[in-house]
Amino acid sequence: MVLLLATSLAASEAAARRVGLLFGSFNPVHVGHLILAEYFATRTDLAEVWLVVSPHNPFKQADDLLPATQRLQLVQLAIAGNPRLRAEDAEFSLPRPSYTSTTLDALRQRHPDLEFVLLMGADNLADLPRWREAVRLVAETDIYVYPRPGTALPDLSALPRVRVVAAPLLDISATFIRESLRAGHSIRYLVPDAVALHIQQNGYWMS
Repeated sequence: MVLLLATSLAASEAAARRVGLLFGSFNPVHVGHLILAEYFATRTDLAEVWLVVSPHNPFKQADDLLPATQRLQLVQLAIAGNPRLRAEDAEFSLPRPSYTSTTLDALRQRHPDLEFVLLMGADNLADLPRWREAVRLVAETDIYVYPRPGTALPDLSALPRVRVVAAPLLDISATFIRESLRAGHSIRYLVPDAVALHIQQNGYWMS
């Protein structure tokens, strides 16, 4: 019994050291992001999920981005009170544009007691060969992949560290939310109330 208990505790401690990283511009953060983060934090072996705010995604234009600190604040408002979710600004002090391999190196150096798992959509997995240091990334890191509407999964036989997780399919985009704001339409239920209020108070994307 003592041995079984010790084994159980050791397994629990190992699981507690696994943290999922959900990268994004979060421009703005919306309920799709939050549902995914909560799903991974509560229905997998991850102890927490960190929403990593990217100052500049190398595959996206930067001209429509709210400043990074303001997007981080929106994420903090969105997840307030949830101990298993965290807004992470690790990329703010790193060279730009932001590369996942660089960010992972920095986080591993800062948190040697944690094991990081990448969380990404099927569309990002398909683009993975284009990422900087993609070969090292897939060799060193577990990757949990969630479905994306209209995107088929590539052949995973050469990617033993990739695990497909049946998270909910949500076809919500930050682009749609920004366009709605510019058109004067409601974004209720697309973002948390605290995020909607902060956006309205500051006039983000309304002109």
